[in-house]
Amino acid sequence: MEVARDQLRSFIERIERLEEEKKTIAEDIRDVFSEAKASGFDTKIMRKVLALRKKDEQERTEEELILDSYLVALGMQPDLFEDAA
Repeated sequence: MEVARDQLRSFIERIERLEEEKKTIAEDIRDVFSEAKASGFDTKIMRKVLALRKKDEQERTEEELILDSYLVALGMQPDLFEDAA
């Protein structure tokens, strides 16, 4: 029982340290976004770019095609393929 208790304590303490590191990293990221905003960059767009960079090209292309079809269906974008049909 003592070994399990020590192991549990070790896991909990490791998680607590990692949570603290995560908090520090999140603060650092906020600081970078603040610097970028102060330099005139649009941080909402930067976040979108970061999200896109996490995806592979095929996934991005698929999402763009679906988005375009939704925008066309809602009349928010001209259908570029309408004349081709």
